[in-house]
Amino acid sequence: MVVALILLLLITMVGLAAVRGTIMQQRMASNLYDRQVAFQSAEAAVRAATALVATTPSIIWHNCQAGGITCLPNPFNDSTLPSSAIHTVSKGTATGDYTASAAAASQPQYVVENMGNWVDQKTSTGFGNTANSRNYGVQGGSGTNVYYRITARSGDPAVVGDRAVVTLQVVVKQS
Repeated sequence: MVVALILLLLITMVGLAAVRGTIMQQRMASNLYDRQVAFQSAEAAVRAATALVATTPSIIWHNCQAGGITCLPNPFNDSTLPSSAIHTVSKGTATGDYTASAAAASQPQYVVENMGNWVDQKTSTGFGNTANSRNYGVQGGSGTNVYYRITARSGDPAVVGDRAVVTLQVVVKQS
């Protein structure tokens, strides 16, 4: 009888450990799914901002090459960021619109910063950069392009609560 009770106790302990492990794996899978949905939402915000940046200059927060302007690596952490510079991707069917799925915590947001004019390495023909300029002694010209930094997040942390928030950042060249 004592042996049977000890075996029953051991089987119960093994069963509880298995249940605990299963619950932990279910939570991990749920968190991974939530993060993937948030990543896709942030990626949609990047695409929406990229589609609008060339045609809608009003979405640009500030020029990071201007004197006295400090551009933090994540503008959402900048205490001087006005709420008007945080753009929530609008719902609908127009260019740059995106409707988050029902699984998403909220609509994604983005901030656009002008990183300034930089030499376009693909069109730069400065001396010593190409065989033709070296052979013919031509200094050539350097083409420049305007580059924008888009920082997107999957949703407003105040709205999202304890759900995953993914932040993505890209630099795009104005074409």
